[in-house]
Amino acid sequence: MNKASDLFIECLEEEGVEYIFGVPGEENLDFLDSLSRSKKIKLILTRHEQGAGFMAATYGRHTGKTGVCLATLGPGATNFVTAAAYAQLGGMPMMMITGQKPIKKSKQGRFQILDVCSMMSPITKYTHQMASADNIPSRVREAFRLAEEEKPGAVHIELPEDIADEHTESTPLKRSHSRRPTADVKSIREAVKALENAKSPVLVIGAGANRTMTSRMLLQFIEKTGIPFLTTQLGKGVIDERHPKFLGCAALSAGDFVHRAVEASDCIVNIGHDVIEKPPFFMQRGGPTVIHVSTKTAEVDPVYFPDIEVIGDIANAIWQMKEDIVPNGGWKFDHLLAYRKAEVEHNAPLAKDERFPIFPPHLVQQVRDAMPDDGIICLDNGVYKIWFARGYTACRPNTVLLDNALATMGAGLPSAMMSSMLYPDRKVMAICGDGGFMMNSQEMETAVRLGLNFTVLILNDNSYGMIRWKQANMGFKDWGLTYGNPDFVKYAESYGAKGYRVESAAHLKELLAHTRDTPGVHLIDCPVDYSENDQILNIDIKKLSKEL
Repeated sequence: MNKASDLFIECLEEEGVEYIFGVPGEENLDFLDSLSRSKKIKLILTRHEQGAGFMAATYGRHTGKTGVCLATLGPGATNFVTAAAYAQLGGMPMMMITGQKPIKKSKQGRFQILDVCSMMSPITKYTHQMASADNIPSRVREAFRLAEEEKPGAVHIELPEDIADEHTESTPLKRSHSRRPTADVKSIREAVKALENAKSPVLVIGAGANRTMTSRMLLQFIEKTGIPFLTTQLGKGVIDERHPKFLGCAALSAGDFVHRAVEASDCIVNIGHDVIEKPPFFMQRGGPTVIHVSTKTAEVDPVYFPDIEVIGDIANAIWQMKEDIVPNGGWKFDHLLAYRKAEVEHNAPLAKDERFPIFPPHLVQQVRDAMPDDGIICLDNGVYKIWFARGYTACRPNTVLLDNALATMGAGLPSAMMSSMLYPDRKVMAICGDGGFMMNSQEMETAVRLGLNFTVLILNDNSYGMIRWKQANMGFKDWGLTYGNPDFVKYAESYGAKGYRVESAAHLKELLAHTRDTPGVHLIDCPVDYSENDQILNIDIKKLSKEL
């Protein structure tokens, strides 16, 4: 007979789990004892359940395998809610394991007891309370299967104290092997025919194309046809953005140079569209033909109702289309590429502006110059995300981890920690606003304890800058969004990290190079000048692109 908590750990080992991130409580002690004897799974103790959840989700985002995190009942479980939504909306496979009081016989009344499964139900793909040790293998296997299949997301299992202490003869189930179905040949033919009949087709690369690693096939398709491409924020890096056919990233909702290029197209191939992202274009009746290529059928709404759907494994669908298509000698792309040229020309002088506090376009360029092609930047959430989405050239998939799904603050630091753990030989940088950094800044202790190597770049404006930008854009007075900050240099040093304060644009360049090339956890406090956000992003770009 095997103890249930031992069996649970064996099931996780069978699934290939490497890490469990979390903050255990007394209701997890059987599980924790069993975990202590595992030779394959390492416990990563964090300082808050949210940090653990963000790390587990980022593990899923990078690897496609389920990241696992652990919390106790009640307040521990409620602290997972934001991370669950982050993984669920962002398409990141993650399993949450929470404890619970004994369910068969308890002497503690309702102390700390919430219906956690009901709470998790709307924000996960699967949630289950274990009521029998015998069922652990099938429930764990089912949870992992659902977490990892398209669209990936969050799953939750509650393990009550008395069930964890049961004994059973059950044994782990082996992982099943499955392949995504391939797209129907007739849908491929219909899509290819529409492309061959178009005058100026364009490709839009979305979140689903990034999750399913379609880079190779997409690049071959673009090389054969010469059709230009743009990305959504979550599609950045699927194709190297230094490619001559790159049109830009749809970071804003509308009116940017890249949106004008899409409007000038007569056939849009939307690859890996995910409705959680802001639409990269708005469909209109009688407008361009829209071809939806994804693992799932399109979710229709007022601005998205595609004409042709190619459903199946995305990489295979693109390969089939590449094999079938005959490039059209009459295709015209110069007018589309002219919008990209204009955007680059508009951005170049802004990126050279060496004012202090640091100007966002210059900051983006400095970070790009400092990071190698395979370096990973992990953005928290704030107005700087738009500057980086527009201006930072992504060279490889999953090298720009920004969240345009839940778009939560507080995830930048934990996602950089996870990236550094997974890829110790690559350069990693967390880019956080002062507001987002402070939401999980306690994980600096975890990072130092783990001996990680990465830089935290804090963009300091003493305010919730994204909301201030919106406030200005809507014509409201500047009110209610400013605060004070700790001395970030001393704060970093108090955790055993290295702290630095930027004093000029030239100094920023020095610090980025120094922290990149020096082992350890580094924090750079960088004052930023957001005074022109509204003018450039809401007025200048829209005016200039419209004039083209």
